[in-house]
Amino acid sequence: MTTLFGTPELAIGTMEGVSRVRLFDGPLDLSWRHCATTSDFFADLFALRFQSSRNDYREVHHSIGYLVNELIENAVKFRAQGEIVIEASMDSEHFKLKVLNDVDGDDVSEFQSLLANITVGDPKDLLIQRIEANAANPDMAGSGLGLLTLMSDYGARMAWIFSTADERDRICLETYASIPISQTHN
Repeated sequence: MTTLFGTPELAIGTMEGVSRVRLFDGPLDLSWRHCATTSDFFADLFALRFQSSRNDYREVHHSIGYLVNELIENAVKFRAQGEIVIEASMDSEHFKLKVLNDVDGDDVSEFQSLLANITVGDPKDLLIQRIEANAANPDMAGSGLGLLTLMSDYGARMAWIFSTADERDRICLETYASIPISQTHN
């Protein structure tokens, strides 16, 4: 069984010229510091072509770093034990990211419900609604604020594919994102 949320064309086909990093589960355990270190690596790598303009470099570095960090943090936070695979590529107009990890089957329906709510409607309006809801209920878990911020403030287009991973009640989650990148100054 496969379920898709978000922008379908992001998840079709394979990315060309992809850079791939695998975060392995092991003695050090995957943690938040791995998210920051990995997102800085991707931001440094892909922002290099913008180094001739300090402002462009900083903007691109920040946007890529924020996107990668947010999606890896979600993968670490909600994953079933195992590795996380991050794939990224960039063309003249977009930075594209795929994060692949397994999640426990018990956690899937809640996440799919969240995605069903945040992928319909205007991201800016939904972000304001979520901020107001969080202010009224600070203990609200799984608010989707990070994802809505990516869609609203960074112009991210996103897609999620859930498919059966194996017989142990695990689901394979593929998260896709694309943000606009301008190379007008190169």
